[in-house]
Amino acid sequence: MKVTTLKVSSLATAIAIVSVLTACGNKETKTDASTTKTATVSADEKIVYVNSDSLLTKYEYFKDLKAKMEVKGKAAESDLASKTQAFQREVQQYQQTQNTLPADQRASTEQRLQRKQQELQAYQQNAGAALQNEQAKEQEALYNKVAEYLKGYAKTKGYKMVLTYSKGNSAILFADESLDVTSAVIVGLNEAYSKDKK
Repeated sequence: MKVTTLKVSSLATAIAIVSVLTACGNKETKTDASTTKTATVSADEKIVYVNSDSLLTKYEYFKDLKAKMEVKGKAAESDLASKTQAFQREVQQYQQTQNTLPADQRASTEQRLQRKQQELQAYQQNAGAALQNEQAKEQEALYNKVAEYLKGYAKTKGYKMVLTYSKGNSAILFADESLDVTSAVIVGLNEAYSKDKK
C-alpha cells in the first residue's frame, strides 16, 4: 500500500491557467443594426507576457507553498507507512500462530484483520483525497494572487492583455523579448507577498 503523493509541480498548472487576463475591456464598434460587435486594437495598446517557468522558480509564495505541501505529503506518507507496518506485524503474528488456534478463533481473527485492512485502505484514500483537496485550494489561492496582481499591474502600465508563456506548453510560438514583463512581475509579487507575511 502506498500513499497517494501529491506532485507540487502541478501547482505550475495554476500559473499556466493564466493564459489570457484582460485588464481592460476591448473597444467595441457596432457594424450594423444587429448586435454584432468587433474589437479594434490600436498600435499603442500593448499585449505582454509572463514566463510562468521563471515565475514559479522565483516567486517566494510558490516556494513556500511547495515546501509546505512537500512537508504535508511526507508526513502523510510517514503516518500511513507506520500504520501499514503495524498492520503487517499483526498479520505476521497471526500467521505464526494460526495453526495453533481453534477454527472459530482463527475465523474471527481473519475477519478482524480483513476489517483492519479495509480501514487502512479507506484511511489511505481519505488522506490522499484530503491532500488533493488542500492542493486544489492552494492552487486556486496561487492563481488568484497572480491574477489579481497582474490585473492591477496591467492597469497601471496600460496593458490590455497579459499572456503566459511556458516552455513546451504554450500557445505562444514567438514573442519579442521586449514584451516579457516577468522580472518586474516577480519583483512586485514578492514585494506584495513579503508585506502579507508580516
